[in-house]
Amino acid sequence: MPDLVLKVDVDTHRGMAEGVPRIAGILRDQGAPASFFVSFGPDRSGLAVLQLFRPSFLWKMIRTNAPGMYGLKTALYGTLLPAPMIGVAFPEILRDLIEDGHEIACHAWDHRVWQDWLKLMSTSSIDEWFAKMVKAYHDVTGSPPRAFGAPGWVMDDRALLTAAAYGFGYLSCTRADAPFIFAENAMLEVPSNLPCIEEVGVSGVHAALQERSGSLVPQVLPVHAEVEGMIYMREFQGILKKAASLGYRIRRLDDLASSLDKGKLPTRRLKLGHIPGRAFKCAV
Repeated sequence: MPDLVLKVDVDTHRGMAEGVPRIAGILRDQGAPASFFVSFGPDRSGLAVLQLFRPSFLWKMIRTNAPGMYGLKTALYGTLLPAPMIGVAFPEILRDLIEDGHEIACHAWDHRVWQDWLKLMSTSSIDEWFAKMVKAYHDVTGSPPRAFGAPGWVMDDRALLTAAAYGFGYLSCTRADAPFIFAENAMLEVPSNLPCIEEVGVSGVHAALQERSGSLVPQVLPVHAEVEGMIYMREFQGILKKAASLGYRIRRLDDLASSLDKGKLPTRRLKLGHIPGRAFKCAV
């Protein structure tokens, strides 16, 4: 039976307030668990306007109907509108997810700054960013986080060393093909290895599930609260039905990570590469 993990990234205030409860409701109806990687700090999505001068980013915004997914207010947060907090503003939603049997993990403090400007951040700024995120997680859940998944799959060597210092049980920061051990910090990496709706469309996700249904490699599907929890809710339900018809067993990412034999996994270094449908290079 092939394994499938639903890795739900929560990037925005609207995604947290509206998208997460909707996805949770769909999962409850399907009896399926998921791993929610949450941005806890300010939603400064409006800073993305600085990236509109990059043709690849502008085309991605048009192609994926970003205004329909994120909304006008989100597009102004952190510029013309104050930046509201994301995870820390909705502790009850996160606690409900835990009660429903889902995993809660760390995704970001300030998602936009990390995704766009990590290479310009100082080592001390990276550590401060992690410290705020981990404290927020602990304040909401009462326990330390066990996992971290980088915003936009953007990562570098400095961030890997900082992540190791915080004692996460595993990472999910890349778009590699299969789990491996990072040479930089000896940590387990369980990558997102299926394409998401924004990259290949709904039919592309269905095709990837079909193609890999016979694989022994666990499949991790990136899901976004602002996408599958908004205008693609019905399509998300269809994806879950497709996975069920193909015999996938849906698991939490932490459950999958704990079942892997680290001694049998390859060790390799972080590298960057282009993923079809994405505007920037990702860790692969």
